[in-house]
Amino acid sequence: MDRIYDNVTKEILDEKIWLLMGEGIIKIFLVLLLSRIIIRIGKTVISKFFAVRLRSPIRVSERRETTLIKLLENIVTYVINFIALIMILEIFSFDVKALLAGAGILGLAVGFGAQSLVKDIITGFFVIFEDHFSVGDYIKINTFEGEVIEIGLRTTKIKSGAGELHFIPNGSIIQVTNYSILNSMAVVDVTIPNDGSVERAEKVLIDLLNSMEGKYEALVRAPEFLGIEKISPEEIVFRIKAETKPMHHIEISRILKKEISAALDSSGIKSTYNGSES
Repeated sequence: MDRIYDNVTKEILDEKIWLLMGEGIIKIFLVLLLSRIIIRIGKTVISKFFAVRLRSPIRVSERRETTLIKLLENIVTYVINFIALIMILEIFSFDVKALLAGAGILGLAVGFGAQSLVKDIITGFFVIFEDHFSVGDYIKINTFEGEVIEIGLRTTKIKSGAGELHFIPNGSIIQVTNYSILNSMAVVDVTIPNDGSVERAEKVLIDLLNSMEGKYEALVRAPEFLGIEKISPEEIVFRIKAETKPMHHIEISRILKKEISAALDSSGIKSTYNGSES
């Protein structure tokens, strides 16, 4: 018994074991440190590459570039981390080749039960390369609506107006409505009393709308006076339409109501409003 105890104690105190453990820990630390440095360098190279493309006459849209940058950064991170894991396993003397071969066979068996994962990845590729939507776009997927925060190969992250973060598997994306590609339209209905002030109100509105040309950055062109939309013995409804940059229709609708109210009030004409946006 004493001999066994002495042998165990000797092994514990053996300098070679401690040296090997210390060497292994140092190697693992260096692998992790090197992987972090390579990931950071890779992300910097990607950012620099797209920064150079900003000055190129041939380039894709800014929204698409943002999406591709995030995707490439994720791919670099996954690949480097996988290589670092393999190197750490080799430090622990694992037979990596046998492990990878076994993982391939196991993956083939598991693949039949992971069809949804494969579907998510394939759909993610099509979403990105067909440019259905990009990071920063305001979209609606199924019942979820909000700003796209990140597009991954498996999931898409959407932040709603209330601050909720939705993780949507790409494979479940059946229908997408993108509000950020085409210009939006703000429509405002102005109601005035039917008291004989129609022509005066029309002139006030037309002069006001023409003066708004170039006044607001979100306006594509001067708002358009469409004329009388409804008429009754008590009131008359004018309709005004304004083309805006994507997702600025609500902002311009509110500005129109404020400007129109001030212009009509200064002319002694009472008014009410009903606005719609598209």
